[in-house]
Amino acid sequence: MDLYQPQSLVDRGLILPAPQAVYVDVDVCLDRLAPGATLYPGTRMSGPKTVLAANSSVGSQGPTHLKNVALGRGASVASGTVEEACLLDGASLGPNSHVRVGTLLEESSSTGHAVGLKQTILLSFATLGSQINFCDCLMAGGTSRNDHSEVGSGFIHFNFTPFGERGDKATASLFGDVCQGVFLNKPRIFLGGSGGVVGPARMGYGTTLAAGSVYRRDYESGLLVYGETTLAKSRAFDPLLVARVGQRTRKCLAYIGELRALYAWYRDVRLFRETDPLNQLILEMALDQIESAIAERSKQIQRFLDGAHGAHDESSRDIEETRTLWQTLSPDFARPPEVGEEVLLRNTFLEGVAQGRDHVSWVQGLDEEKVEQGRTWLRAISQPGSFPIL
Repeated sequence: MDLYQPQSLVDRGLILPAPQAVYVDVDVCLDRLAPGATLYPGTRMSGPKTVLAANSSVGSQGPTHLKNVALGRGASVASGTVEEACLLDGASLGPNSHVRVGTLLEESSSTGHAVGLKQTILLSFATLGSQINFCDCLMAGGTSRNDHSEVGSGFIHFNFTPFGERGDKATASLFGDVCQGVFLNKPRIFLGGSGGVVGPARMGYGTTLAAGSVYRRDYESGLLVYGETTLAKSRAFDPLLVARVGQRTRKCLAYIGELRALYAWYRDVRLFRETDPLNQLILEMALDQIESAIAERSKQIQRFLDGAHGAHDESSRDIEETRTLWQTLSPDFARPPEVGEEVLLRNTFLEGVAQGRDHVSWVQGLDEEKVEQGRTWLRAISQPGSFPIL
């Protein structure tokens, strides 16, 4: 590994309390590192997509490895390993984080210690406790740092099943959604600690899952759920016979639809409004993570359908009908939306929208008419034409 000399980092304006204990690979572009970012002892950093904004910090509580990571203004990683991820302004990862590709933390979202993320998207303010595995899911809800969606410590999103030829990860879950969640005005969601959700699941805004239980069902908005009853039993089991293929696939399609809407939101609204070149690079990194998430979910649907076999004629028909639906949708739906997709609805929403100004403040200042225009546009992006998902 070829490294920058510490003095070149100091000359760039980075803050290095112990310069000789910081290792930055020369594949990192210094022009993408803003003066005022702090690299604490034990920091290792690499990757040409790496971006550090002013007042971001790395490694304040222990050894930290970053590869192709973008940190917005005031964002921080306390310690751990983070690769192919994006943290927007004020977002933070606690000590001993393990964060992998497809992860996006929006403004002021955060985690406690020993949290594992992969293909995870937290919209603004969402907060995770400690010792959590929250991979392959999206969480929205809440209006501020004092009113936010939260996941209690010890929670697991179960994202793998033994069904099919090799098992599957067609299990992504929506806690809230994108089409409403990006406007930062929906009730918060709470997932109680020492519990879990078996994906793929959908959770409505304002719903609380009580601590200490594993949940396998979908729940609408505004509920307090005390737990689920599962009878203790055993039965003959053939993992090659997959049930509810159509239902599970449609949930995965709904998830892709929300990701497509989020991609359009970032490309056509957030990136359009941003005027600072470094912040534009960070938003481009966010787009990379969303695109990665779309590709991952599409791959997992295909893998799931390839390995699905029915137990009887009815389930076999369900599988074949679902495969036909996926083959019809996948050429266009399994990738980010085109620039001109739903352009009239987009232009109606963007009429009068100015560049600059803090994103969170701007969103929360939109009137209800403008919010509804935005929701209408995003819903049109998220739905696959004439094919109803759910």
